[in-house]
Order: sequence, then C-alpha cells, then structure tokens
Amino acid sequence: MLKIRLMRIGKKKKPVYRVVVAPSQNPRSGKCVEIVGHYNPITDPAQIQLNEERVLHWLRTGAQPTDTVQHLLKITGVWEKFQSNTPPQGALQ
Repeated sequence: MLKIRLMRIGKKKKPVYRVVVAPSQNPRSGKCVEIVGHYNPITDPAQIQLNEERVLHWLRTGAQPTDTVQHLLKITGVWEKFQSNTPPQGALQ
C-alpha cells in the first residue's frame, strides 16, 4: 500500500520536509517512489510547494495521505479538487 507522507531532510532543530509517495512499510526517510512536493514549516507563513498533477494522480491510483499531508492538501486546495472529481462511494458508473 502506498502512502503520501513527509520525509524529513532538514538539519537538527531546522526541519524541512519532502512530500513523497512511498510504500507504507518503508521507514520515514527510506526509499520513496516519487517526490511530489516540499514543506518548510519554519518560515512564516509556512512554505508548501506541491506538484498538483502528480499528487492527484497518486490519490486517484489509491495512495493514502497521512493526516499531516491531508491537512497540507486541504490548505493548498488539492484535496477539494480530488474530492470533487471522485464519485460518491456506491454510485453507479
């Protein structure tokens, strides 16, 4: 199962994260399938850079975002785009 999650790349006391698609059994900073964005919580306001097209692709193919990444997706508006394009569960196609 694939997860969209954060990978820490910053120095000690200065966290910076990559938003990555990785198998759920891999460690936090282990191998990933693809890097789809960056997140810097230190700046004010926090910098969030996402490749919307690739994030939507992975969400549509079944990758599950972690709670933190889902919050970042809501802030950037990507989550709403994903929800609007997803048919309700149980709907006939």
